[in-house]
Amino acid sequence: MGDYRGPEAAETLVRSLYAEHGRSLLAYATRLTGDRAAAEDVVQETLLRAWKHADDLSEGKGSVRGWLLTVARNLVTDRARARAARPAEVADVEDRPPVAGDHSESVVNTMVVLDALDQVSPEHREVLVQLYYRGRSVTEAAKELGVPPGTVKSRSYYALRALRAVMAGSETEVAR
Repeated sequence: MGDYRGPEAAETLVRSLYAEHGRSLLAYATRLTGDRAAAEDVVQETLLRAWKHADDLSEGKGSVRGWLLTVARNLVTDRARARAARPAEVADVEDRPPVAGDHSESVVNTMVVLDALDQVSPEHREVLVQLYYRGRSVTEAAKELGVPPGTVKSRSYYALRALRAVMAGSETEVAR
């Protein structure tokens, strides 16, 4: 290969090695890693090692391409072993919602509904409380209030209309 002693000569060696073996070295590293970017890093590191060992390469011992491919394979093996030896890195997830959400909107909604409940008739309020706040069925609410189930259904219908009217700002209670 010629005399490659000294920094300028070593740089010339690396340039000639890349020109002659760069494409096949990149193809080999890409096959080994399965990742083009990682393969480019392997080629760069391989050529850096060739630069450091320019004297050994210039003495003509063995195949230069074989030496380069062996170094590339060893680098890939070393990287795989290093990844296996330490736990996998976890990337930060940016689009995750906050752990504790802002509950101010639900507080305001609760206050509005409670204020509106104060403005409907006591019969309507009792039915809405039984059905929606205590989660009772129509039959259970009827037993609790001491009225027939049909009355609970009727009152809940008119109670919801009255509640909507109050919340809409008309404040005119629907009588029934």
